[in-house]
Amino acid sequence: MNHSADLTDRRAVREKDRVDAAHARSWQLVNALWADQYDAAQLGRADAVILDIEDAVDDSKKDLAREYVVEWLGGGGTAWVRINDVTTDAWRADVEALAGLTGLAGVVLAKAESAASVTETFRALGGTTPVTALVESALGVEEAVGIARAEGAFRLAFGGGDYRKDTGAENTPLAMAYPRSRLVVASKIGGLTGPIDTPTVSSTHGVIREQCADGVSMGMTGKLCLDGEQPVVINESMSPTSADVAWAVGFVESFEAGGRVIRDGSDKPRLARAEMILLRADYFRISLG
Repeated sequence: MNHSADLTDRRAVREKDRVDAAHARSWQLVNALWADQYDAAQLGRADAVILDIEDAVDDSKKDLAREYVVEWLGGGGTAWVRINDVTTDAWRADVEALAGLTGLAGVVLAKAESAASVTETFRALGGTTPVTALVESALGVEEAVGIARAEGAFRLAFGGGDYRKDTGAENTPLAMAYPRSRLVVASKIGGLTGPIDTPTVSSTHGVIREQCADGVSMGMTGKLCLDGEQPVVINESMSPTSADVAWAVGFVESFEAGGRVIRDGSDKPRLARAEMILLRADYFRISLG
């Protein structure tokens, strides 16, 4: 068996089946030094894979990690790459090495704190590579609207760990409500899909579902994750349920049968919710029957 050809075929099938990154739910981070795990991640259940050459890699090994990423992307692999923030020398090395690589799906810009940082990254990569801005600080949260409106901004993501380190906030739904809400509102203003939530360290399915529910209730539409076991739970938890779809279908059918006449002030919000559920069900190929 030609293992190289087999891998190429499986990559092509997986990419064809993958949910568009604009609506991706699970975003799996992979330490860029772990090159032997790249293929498994790309062929796994995550909607999007991020090779991490920022916080996951010690400064002394960033050059090596970057080489692994460039070699793999140039050899037929496809993934996003978390790059270093614009204030570092490593950022310049990252964008110079990655610009123009066909396997580069996009970049996740670490520690985004301004619209200028997003636009500078977008332009340095040639003006076509999407930039997901990872907001990880008090300043980033407060600048979220500008970041979401920046040239090249694709989605916003929340780095809850660094945010807690910066602010001293606890890791509770109440403490995280403000930054999550800021990113949700900013994404709406910027015309972006709802933001990507911070990772869940636990691999316990119940904990993952609970934390996904916290994010969904705030308007988050994706979630970062740290291993290949979490995406299947995240994908399920951040998709409309069969009950949601059944309600949406029923409401829209009733509304259409009534001649699309607004009966009271609750109809428009309910119609908007129903249409969003049906749209997301279509994205994720959830049966409407």
